[in-house]
Amino acid sequence: MLAGPLVEARGLTKWFPAGGGLFSRRRDVIRAIDGIDVDIYPGETLGVVGESGSGKSTLGRLLLRLLEPTAGTIRFEGRELATLRPAELREMRRRMQIIFQDPYASLNPRMRIGRAIGEGLLVHGMATRSDVKDRVLALMQRVGLSPDSYDRYPHEFSGGQRQRVGIARAIALGPKFVVADEPVSALDVSIQAQIINLLLSLREEQRISYAFISHDLRVVEHVSDRVAVMYLGRVVEIAPARALYAKPLHPYTKALLSAVPRIGRHATGGGRIVLAGDIPSAMAPPPGCPFHPRCPVAEARCRSEVPVLAEKDAGHSAACHLA
Repeated sequence: MLAGPLVEARGLTKWFPAGGGLFSRRRDVIRAIDGIDVDIYPGETLGVVGESGSGKSTLGRLLLRLLEPTAGTIRFEGRELATLRPAELREMRRRMQIIFQDPYASLNPRMRIGRAIGEGLLVHGMATRSDVKDRVLALMQRVGLSPDSYDRYPHEFSGGQRQRVGIARAIALGPKFVVADEPVSALDVSIQAQIINLLLSLREEQRISYAFISHDLRVVEHVSDRVAVMYLGRVVEIAPARALYAKPLHPYTKALLSAVPRIGRHATGGGRIVLAGDIPSAMAPPPGCPFHPRCPVAEARCRSEVPVLAEKDAGHSAACHLA
């Protein structure tokens, strides 16, 4: 059994080129991910939250090496992904999968559902053409799809059913790590609960580790063991879910949580924290702490010194001078 992290990223960076026309010498970059360290352990769900544009989805794709990092390292099961040969990376793909936000866009509209789910089994040699249908029908039953769905097309399904297809396709190869990129954001609330319960039961059955990306902090609290809060391409706070929701340290996390209706023992009397303005452009991040232009408690040093993500309490780290 793996003793350390299943997924380990260090100094992970992704810059996208931007600006500069054909005859322009200017070469701007979008700093989508700017030096992230993160670990995900076997059987753990790491929730990843933040506003749109914070880099959540880019991080998920980097961890699977669906995007090539500009800098940094990613290790999966102790092996550095960047140094793997194509054949080795292809074999590794069996154990790393993704569930997309839009299940319809991730499915070929001209491919029947049964074929879409079974395609990976055939490509990786995990089933023959004679037994692939039985394997697919078993997967469909596990995710709550009826057998008569096998020969239907994606447009014949509801959004929740299509997401079940996406989950069946993701778990078909027996992965150890799955990036769930906003998997329930496009679904009705009642269907969200069903999909979340399905993901949690699969985690227990197969000991799957998730990077669960979402902007819905209530969902993240329910599914996560730890939560990483992202802002402008960086992790600004990471902690066990219970600790982060009970006592957030970073002003950005406090503002996000203040917008979530709370009852019972987690309720706070601090009221809603309304942040001024929008998240800055990743092409021109502010100096010092990237959050300082919107921070209600920023001091002079916040405008010039970049805070380091450091442990403030047991297992609870924050990138804030004032935490």
